[in-house]
Amino acid sequence: MTKSKSAIDVVKYPILSKFNEILHFTSTRTGGVSQGYYASLNLGKFSNDDPKNIHENFTRFLKEINISKNQLHLPFQTHEDVVLNIDDKFLNQKEKNQQEKLHGVDAVITNLPNQCVCVSTADCVPILIYDPVKKVVGAAHAGWRGTCSRIAKKTVNAMKEHYHSNPTVLVAVLGASISPNMYEVGDELITYFQEKNFDIDKIFFKKKENYHLDLWTANKLILLEAGILEKNIEVSGYCTFTEHERFFSARQLGIKSGRMVSGIMIK
Repeated sequence: MTKSKSAIDVVKYPILSKFNEILHFTSTRTGGVSQGYYASLNLGKFSNDDPKNIHENFTRFLKEINISKNQLHLPFQTHEDVVLNIDDKFLNQKEKNQQEKLHGVDAVITNLPNQCVCVSTADCVPILIYDPVKKVVGAAHAGWRGTCSRIAKKTVNAMKEHYHSNPTVLVAVLGASISPNMYEVGDELITYFQEKNFDIDKIFFKKKENYHLDLWTANKLILLEAGILEKNIEVSGYCTFTEHERFFSARQLGIKSGRMVSGIMIK
């Protein structure tokens, strides 16, 4: 992890930082203008924060990472398993049509340079994937629903389908998100995951009287299932719940809290 010298704190991940040809990041809470549970760098485009604040936050953050607004492709996520490919056909559409295409999408891929694929989170797992051979990037949003539907594997499959990526060369990181010890869930989730053929003993555990779901292990297992090598998967270990002063956490701050953005781009 590296921290920018300015008021804006940008998280980067070691496994991706060794590739100079890509930009990647996870934003944090610092350096913005929003107030309350949105304080301060809320990048939740679809939150109920003042649109002027969100605009100013994006202006500051994009300046920090040195890209422009039209390079950023951030979907309206619905905890589903739809993967969108950002290609020339997509870029040639009007902005309104692009936004419609991004609605209901929880993972984005591209092989185009200077096009940053992103997801927004506030406890869910942001997954960033890079193919250093074919030069393809992907970003996925995995809450429990996305994890249960194997959104990470579907992202890898989309990279294979559109760009002939070989999973054994892919590099992936599970970014800042809620840690297993903090993620209490209802026991009904065990049934959902059982029905989707997960190894329940590896991803659920009981702590005192409550069940916990290990999203980190679950998504790592999904990436392994997709063919990515274990040495090429990094679990960042940053917990949004316990580090809520640095990261937005819907569980700590409420569902109407701000959102971080994680993204990856070929330069």
